[in-house]
Amino acid sequence: MQINTPSAHGPFDIVGDVHGCLDELLALMASLGCQVKRQVREFEVTPPQGRTLAFAGDLASRGPNSAGLLRLVMQLVQAGHAICVPGNQDMKLTGALKGSIVQPTPGLARSLEQFACETAELRPAAVEFLESLPSHLVLDDGKLVIAHAGLPERMQGSNSARARAFALAGETTGETDQFGLPVRLNWAASYRGSSLVVFGHTPVTSPLWLNNTVNIDTGCVYGGYLTALRYPELETMQVAAHAVYYRSNKQFPPHPGLSAQGSTA
Repeated sequence: MQINTPSAHGPFDIVGDVHGCLDELLALMASLGCQVKRQVREFEVTPPQGRTLAFAGDLASRGPNSAGLLRLVMQLVQAGHAICVPGNQDMKLTGALKGSIVQPTPGLARSLEQFACETAELRPAAVEFLESLPSHLVLDDGKLVIAHAGLPERMQGSNSARARAFALAGETTGETDQFGLPVRLNWAASYRGSSLVVFGHTPVTSPLWLNNTVNIDTGCVYGGYLTALRYPELETMQVAAHAVYYRSNKQFPPHPGLSAQGSTA
């Protein structure tokens, strides 16, 4: 898949960080007009006429079914129904599946357990798929950019290692906050580019518009929502998380309809 695909005009339904929340993705796809038939591990998907799904990265890790989620997205991309960029968690999972991470984090360990329950061919297929994805996408004659952690104007369309690193994980100060998490620089605050940049990576309670950017990671895996941005309409659609699947050091507020009793750690 090429980074620069200016002839791809959409319309697109851009999905924020899924993190293995397969049931919520299926519900969101239904809300977006997709017809989905689920048969054990396989899916039969008929998207709305003319629309393409686009995934903004962090498909996997932390959630309840990263293996099944990747199986679905791989099928969608291979059928021409979706396009996709990777997130930093996807690349960490790739390393773990290849055996290069000796002590995975709890979120990665959960994903590896899920892959152990899948068919043997899924592991190498998932690695090949994730490693084939472009760092970001420039679409619709340059009017739209999709990058997991966002991307400054000067890096858009670049194949450089620096652009890939930024698209995957953003930029940090080298410091950590009171929760032990990296302090990230707010690149969007100074963004003045003409391309709309759609990204995720840092969970927010609702889609966050700043300059000509929008963060659509609304913390589904933490008990928030799974959000899609419809482009070019610039309308959002959401489904609520069914549970709190993962708790980070920095607490994320679950949506009001999700009781603590009904959540899972």
